[in-house]
Amino acid sequence: HVQLVESGGGSVQAGGSLSVSCAASGYFYRRYCMGWFRQVPGKEREGVAIIDGDGNTVYADSVKGRFTISKDNAKNTLYLQMNGLKAEDTAMYYCATRRYCTSISPAAFGNWGQGTQVTVS
Repeated sequence: HVQLVESGGGSVQAGGSLSVSCAASGYFYRRYCMGWFRQVPGKEREGVAIIDGDGNTVYADSVKGRFTISKDNAKNTLYLQMNGLKAEDTAMYYCATRRYCTSISPAAFGNWGQGTQVTVS
């Protein structure tokens, strides 16, 4: 069983930056695929970015060039650096993991954190 705990969310003005983190523990292997996802009430959860065991990344078109996903394997921690934030980036941000990266779709992931709120005004 994998435990994922997100942190670092908050409120920021449009154009600003924010970084969120996700600490993994339990039955977790550092080469697992990890990803960031977000959800607004009333809408489906969407993929933001994923990173595989070799550091290869995939981003949603809506965040390309603004967000950067990274991870610290020694700390089993996933990060998402968000720059140039827009009001439409407001959402609950979740991290998730699975053995291999096959898709940025949330449906492909089964282990989820509790989420951290990001609000852009």
